[in-house]
Amino acid sequence: MSVKVFGTKEVQELLKAATNLGSQDGNPRAKQIVQRLLGDLFKAIDDLDMTPDEIWAGVHYFNKLGQDGEAALLAAGLGLEKYLDIRMDAADREADINGGTPRTIEGPLYVAGAPEREGVSKIDLDPDADSGPLIIRGTVTGTHGKPVANALVECWHANSKGFYSHFDPTGAQSSFNLRGAVRTDADGKYEFRTLMPVGYGCPPQGATQQLLNALARHGNRPAHVHFFVTSDKYRKLTTQINIEGDPLIWDDFAYATREDLIPHVVEKTGGTALGMKADTYKDIEFNIELTPLVQGKDNQLVHRLRASATA
Repeated sequence: MSVKVFGTKEVQELLKAATNLGSQDGNPRAKQIVQRLLGDLFKAIDDLDMTPDEIWAGVHYFNKLGQDGEAALLAAGLGLEKYLDIRMDAADREADINGGTPRTIEGPLYVAGAPEREGVSKIDLDPDADSGPLIIRGTVTGTHGKPVANALVECWHANSKGFYSHFDPTGAQSSFNLRGAVRTDADGKYEFRTLMPVGYGCPPQGATQQLLNALARHGNRPAHVHFFVTSDKYRKLTTQINIEGDPLIWDDFAYATREDLIPHVVEKTGGTALGMKADTYKDIEFNIELTPLVQGKDNQLVHRLRASATA
């Protein structure tokens, strides 16, 4: 049924009615966005000669996506979240904002409310026989190298099975296992004592993997650690580091890898005295450089629905 009807008066009037463009009521910005997206969908149906069966398969897919709670996961897997980072990078260049630790995607698995510590936080709350001890430490500075005291550094990552606390389908982890928040000291230093993470894969029966299968793509991520870094005088940084040596570093289904976010991993001893599970441990130094506010405002705050819990 290779017909073209998008440009007809009937369809254009339908599009106008569906988005209520003739009314002064409602949210003008919502109308603008829905009109564009719905119009693009209508035109794509024409251009690609989509069948009713394909359209209803898509509708049912979105039902499953919602039931599985994977919309944010799919946003990462289809590059939408990376695209937003690309736009923010371009906006920084246009505004002549240089330097700073590179941003990268937040992902869908942050939980607000992690216990806040001063300078050092031990976040491996639950035993994990398959993961060795790890220290992640560094200094938070501004773009001129001056240490930033009292910055809040938040950290979260997966366990040795690739599961995050709060989202662990086995129910084996406490709410804030492998999640923490520390305030930097007067010298801008922070430290997390934790366990080595591994990467994870999308739930194999979930909606995200279902679409990736159709695209002949895998749904796996390399081992990584997420960070939020906030300070009153600087813009919030959303970033993550990859664990050096992971074979998927440059084959991340969420496109989050950046060259400057693969710090060196060093083996050290003395972990027992630090309260870690073994004397030999891995050490990662990850120094963080924040960028200044723009006309007194943080223009890279992202407001999105996030999980929260009470410690």
